[in-house]
Amino acid sequence: MASVSTPARRAAAGSRRTGFRRAAATDRPRSGGAGWLFATPFLAFFTLFLIVPIGIGLWMSFTDASLTGHGDNTLVGLDNYTEAFGDSQVWQTLGNTVWFTVLTTVPLVLVALVMALLVYTGMPGQWLWRLAFFASHLLPVAVVYQIWSMLFQPDRGMLNGLLKIFGIDGIAWLTDEKYAMWSIALVTLWWTVGFNFLLYLAALQAIPDHLYEAAALDGAGAWRRLWSVTLPQLRRTTGLIAVLQVMASLKVFDQIYLLTKGGPNGATRPILEYIYDTGFTNYRLGYASAVSYVFFGLIIILSIAQLKIFSRRED
Repeated sequence: MASVSTPARRAAAGSRRTGFRRAAATDRPRSGGAGWLFATPFLAFFTLFLIVPIGIGLWMSFTDASLTGHGDNTLVGLDNYTEAFGDSQVWQTLGNTVWFTVLTTVPLVLVALVMALLVYTGMPGQWLWRLAFFASHLLPVAVVYQIWSMLFQPDRGMLNGLLKIFGIDGIAWLTDEKYAMWSIALVTLWWTVGFNFLLYLAALQAIPDHLYEAAALDGAGAWRRLWSVTLPQLRRTTGLIAVLQVMASLKVFDQIYLLTKGGPNGATRPILEYIYDTGFTNYRLGYASAVSYVFFGLIIILSIAQLKIFSRRED
């Protein structure tokens, strides 16, 4: 015989369910305190080695601080920033940095994409190609310098040796103003493209197979699937790689300092090298801090602009 549901029974059942929910909520462990406890070491190091230095550097940019210790407590207001905006060396080195960013960003995105597509499409010996494409990214900059400084040697370098085989005169790769920045861009492409390749390969492997199957059923060929399925699915990854690459290129220092030391005639000198020379060679820490914060502000503005552009494309 079917039981009859009365209002009293429904109310009792509801109260039991409510009591069960309250008991379950009460029995749940409260992990908020433990979470903060585990995060404390990171927050301590983050504050000590990032937040505090940023604050000290910002304060120093308003003083005439010197590496020799003279004038550390003398406030000069906005004088350092005014001098920075009127300093021709700041704009020249900033122009070199921007030119290097233009030379490297586009090839590092396109070459990495081509490499990832070659591996993803089932090229024979995939493990060997993956290792070859990514191995250079694991090398320290000192090793990269040693390799390419030998390749770029005017008399005994391999690159000029290859040119001579075809009857072309040797090139002063690192000492000619016309070729120095291009040479450094080539080194950077060879050295860092492996990281972008890895990001693209991971994104390609995450594309659902049913999208390709649906496109094949509609009669789409390989090129059509590339343009209509693969590239649209890689839009976010491309945006991420572009933003990361621009930020990395703007912060270039190591390979230029080792290969050319900013030469010839300042043609490859980036703004970070100018900041380094100003602070640690000319001992003007206050002015170097001001220039670095001007550059930091430009990077922030560029990053926000890039993020807005890519977010609009996704919408």
